Amino acid sequence: MKISIITVTFNSAKTVALTLQSVAEQTYSNIEHIVIDGKSNDNTLSIINDYAHVTRCISEPDKGMYDALNKGIKLATGDYIGILNSDDILHDQVTITDLVTEIQIDSQDAYFADIRFIKPKQRKETLRYYSSAKFHPNKFEYGYMPAHPSFYCKKSIYDQLGYFQTNYKIAADYELLSRFIFKHKIKTRYLPVVMVDMLPGGLSNQTIFSRWLLNKEIIRACQENGISTNMWKLSLKYFRKIFEYLPFLYR
Repeated sequence: MKISIITVTFNSAKTVALTLQSVAEQTYSNIEHIVIDGKSNDNTLSIINDYAHVTRCISEPDKGMYDALNKGIKLATGDYIGILNSDDILHDQVTITDLVTEIQIDSQDAYFADIRFIKPKQRKETLRYYSSAKFHPNKFEYGYMPAHPSFYCKKSIYDQLGYFQTNYKIAADYELLSRFIFKHKIKTRYLPVVMVDMLPGGLSNQTIFSRWLLNKEIIRACQENGISTNMWKLSLKYFRKIFEYLPFLYR
């Protein structure tokens, strides 16, 4: 079984080595790692070139992160596809081995798990823990989705149901997951493990405006996929987020 991992980069020299190294160290051998670079002007490409495991690297201008992800997904030849951002790290060396073992036991359309936020130089310390354990499709209306960095989905599902909508600025991952899981009811399974370590930050957590834009686009995604929601319902997720900063609850 081949697993494809898509990484999108743009001036990612500060973090991309950790990302690439985490894939290179995997015990599972049949991994296709595709890197789509947005024509970086720092030394991102020279760092990528140091990693022989990278199956393919394309560096060219794009129309944003989601456009770049779509390029990678269309190029992928694996049975399942996962997204690993250029500031994300596979949790340990057996992450993909464990995933493939679960797939071989009980093949589903997609799998998701947990993620945690860490400091670059203190990887053993958990700053925040995002668990997908209590996810149910009905929770999309409250702004709750499975942890997208842990989402591994059959290539055939992307080919059948489509890719990321590039006219979203910040919530195309939410739209895609709600389309796949709620609207089309693909078969999914939760794995009670940490799959990805993430560095703090990200498009959706930078400013008050970005959080407002995120919620606005979530409402749009829900409307497009037959989910009833509003700003009041979405506001409830911020109460739940408090518990993500109490990682001892998940140990």
